[in-house]
Amino acid sequence: MNEEISVPLLIVVAVILISQSIFLFSNARKHGHNYWLWGILGLIQAPMPTLVYLYFVRKLWHKSSKKQN
Repeated sequence: MNEEISVPLLIVVAVILISQSIFLFSNARKHGHNYWLWGILGLIQAPMPTLVYLYFVRKLWHKSSKKQN
């Protein structure tokens, strides 16, 4: 039970979470959504907050399917 996590792995995870949080914060702010919520959610885990934001909030996939009909 005494497993240590390597420092390079922690750095990679931190960079992924911070970059995801910055993306969600700036994109939500630009499009008028609750940007603080999405910025904080982006720091918790990856990639689910980004997928939820893009699918349910921005509805990117719904727009492309409507154009085809």
